[in-house]
Amino acid sequence: MRPNAIELRAVSRRYGAGDSGVTALDDISLAFPTGTFTAVMGPSGSGKSTLLQCAAGLDRPTSGTVCLGDTELTALSERRLTLLRRERVGFVFQAFNLLPSLTAAQNVALPLRLAGRRPPKAEVRAALHRVGLGDRTGLRPAQLSGGQQQRVALARALITRPEVLFGDEPTGALDSRTGREVLSLLRTMVDAEDRTVVMVTHDPVATSYADRVVFLVDGRVSGELGGRVRASAGEIAAHLTTLEAVPC
Repeated sequence: MRPNAIELRAVSRRYGAGDSGVTALDDISLAFPTGTFTAVMGPSGSGKSTLLQCAAGLDRPTSGTVCLGDTELTALSERRLTLLRRERVGFVFQAFNLLPSLTAAQNVALPLRLAGRRPPKAEVRAALHRVGLGDRTGLRPAQLSGGQQQRVALARALITRPEVLFGDEPTGALDSRTGREVLSLLRTMVDAEDRTVVMVTHDPVATSYADRVVFLVDGRVSGELGGRVRASAGEIAAHLTTLEAVPC
């Protein structure tokens, strides 16, 4: 049995109060074992992004607990939570969130500088080389394609050697070929480096790169696919269709 990189125990997240309040997550318990690639899918408004934000320590649940390894995130102060995210968690989003005035190398080095470290140039170059951009270190985001910008964002997420990498629609703004390249990089991280990836996506093809698919409906877990045998894109798409047919 692998240890859990992330574990959610009876997590609920409610926004607002009274009749106008919205329950985004409803008593969810999930574990993400170390060295696995999990995709999270579901209809619009099912709670996918809220689940990711609570698991990553970007949002606090209304009730329940979230643990990163042996550390309970829900018990940390905001300052300690910020430090933990910088040191142990990586993020890749659909909007690449690169600073336009910085070069690719400077964007990659930014998390280390924010943590008070002076990153060696060789380490930054190695991170960009790893995502196929070793010859683009001095270019700014506007000089890069969308796929290249996402790979810079991936290198930036990996420079701190995070225990868990969270992706929120990381290939949503990319063409299919470039998206496959980014997904292959994520898959390699899991297989070759024993890292843990948790990705929210609406794309069955992207999801087929994962070991396991967790489906959400109305803030609750509504089944899984994969595990010992990875599900195909067709199987995932068929299952997602049944979820979207469920009346609200």
